[in-house]
Amino acid sequence: MSKPLQDKIAVVTGAASGIGLATSRALLEAGARVVMADRNAEALAALTTELGEGAIAQVTDLLDAQSCARMVPEVLEKTGRIDILHCNAGSYIGGELADTTPEAIDRMLNLNVNAVIKNVHAVAPHMIGRRTGDIIVTCSVAGHFPTYWEPVYSGSKWAITSFVQGLRRQMVQHNVRVAQISPGPVVSALLDDWPAENLRKAREAGGLIEPEDVAEAILFMLTRRRSVTIRDMIILPSNFDRV
Repeated sequence: MSKPLQDKIAVVTGAASGIGLATSRALLEAGARVVMADRNAEALAALTTELGEGAIAQVTDLLDAQSCARMVPEVLEKTGRIDILHCNAGSYIGGELADTTPEAIDRMLNLNVNAVIKNVHAVAPHMIGRRTGDIIVTCSVAGHFPTYWEPVYSGSKWAITSFVQGLRRQMVQHNVRVAQISPGPVVSALLDDWPAENLRKAREAGGLIEPEDVAEAILFMLTRRRSVTIRDMIILPSNFDRV
């Protein structure tokens, strides 16, 4: 079986569930060693046992400034290098702006925007020094059009689109590829508050995609020739007709 990422070292945030877990599995199958970063130590312990020696647990709370700052140095102590960073961890606020709280807004922006920029800032000198690397950020289709039913979440993803595409232009001279994956609605922890019946109906209607669909797209992006960058891939359920 082909192992296109044999011996690569990947770091995935939000790796204990959803897109992060599916991507971790896909990268392991492609031959990479995967540092699975998440705040859920218990889940990481169980998953790394299940997935084998190629999976490495990294307990990090990205909303804790000190824990966030320690992540990349701690990973480098464990692995010696980072070839791939997938900034995937995020949270969601939908509905009317007036119905949320300043605390919820702060939490979401700190996780969806600030932690991503901090993680990339931490790994960039390492990749620049080695003159190689891949940085992929989980964005959203909501970062591409005015998503009126989730303006706070959409605002965070527009910020990430701007950051990723600006950074990509800075890093290309260092042979570091920077890109984003922009899914539509995905069956993940972000939909935990959906009633089970609504989730079932949306799945049956083709209105949701699975985390594995996103992971396959990420693997495609990472396995192109170094002279090719997939700068952004929008992946949608076939019946998603809002954009």
